[in-house]
Amino acid sequence: MADPRFYDNRGPFTLAALCDAVGVPLPAGADGAVRIDDLASLTGAGPTHLSFFTGGRAAAAQLAVSSAGFCLVGAGVGNGAPASCVIIPCDSVQHAFAAAARLFYPQSGLAVWDQQAAVDPTARLDEGVMLAPGVVIGPGAEIGARTRIGPNAVIGRGVAIGRDCEIGSNVTITHAYLGDAVTVLPGAQIGQPGFGYASSSSGHVVIPQIGRVIVQDKVDIGACTTIDRAALGDTVIGEGTKIDNLVQIGHNTHIGRHCLFAGHAGISGSCELGDFVVCGGQVGVADHVRIGNGARLAARAGVISDLSDGQDYAGTPAKPIREYARELAAVSQLARRRKKPS
Repeated sequence: MADPRFYDNRGPFTLAALCDAVGVPLPAGADGAVRIDDLASLTGAGPTHLSFFTGGRAAAAQLAVSSAGFCLVGAGVGNGAPASCVIIPCDSVQHAFAAAARLFYPQSGLAVWDQQAAVDPTARLDEGVMLAPGVVIGPGAEIGARTRIGPNAVIGRGVAIGRDCEIGSNVTITHAYLGDAVTVLPGAQIGQPGFGYASSSSGHVVIPQIGRVIVQDKVDIGACTTIDRAALGDTVIGEGTKIDNLVQIGHNTHIGRHCLFAGHAGISGSCELGDFVVCGGQVGVADHVRIGNGARLAARAGVISDLSDGQDYAGTPAKPIREYARELAAVSQLARRRKKPS
């Protein structure tokens, strides 16, 4: 469900109204007058919530035990949903969910600013907060004691920032909660919409991003780094993690405690990284990948599948570094042989 600190829910809607807005038929035998209150993930949904299922083993396991009252499911996709869940077949789950999200949250894009004062009167600033010239703070925001915010920083509606934080100049933070002793260097962008589209032959449709970013205590975030908010749920940066400049963290990704990211690393959406993961410069991680605790990735490694705990990896696709070194040596030997005169 979307956090009401950041999003205004225009629901509830009847099942019939939702099906009409999404462009799918009312499911056979379903009561069109039944009420749908909100959107939620399979794991977070309740009896009055709409969720979605696009297939896959992990999602199928979640659907089997979900409490969701309604679920968008691709036509012809098998499912093991509980009997209490009303299945809504559709040709494209992504397009249908995007339409449903726009129905419930039509203002879920960029923040809307209509305040007259730079610091909204409903914002709460604790003792010792220091604001540089040009800072803008939205309604309902909370800034903890002794936090300092640099010139031209923008803190959106409902954002909560803990104590003893350092927020650099030209930083934008929306749809986010930051813990204590967090440092954000100039130009970083936290809580902007994740990169989510429903694609077809006619083009690409934006999937509204109605989640949050959670940054835990003692995290450092480098200059011009971006951390996108989730589509549903949270993008999470674990306690003590240190992120270099120009790093991209995709939506719905969960990063563990005390991880390290060198510059230009890019983590795609819906990844899960354990504690003490190290990513060298320009490491790239594909979406929905899990990286185990203590894994270390050499510079420019490309990760396209899950990686185990406690190993060092290199290359594209990433593999244990000893295996990668042996392959490089073998290729080098072949190259030298080809150079020898016949």
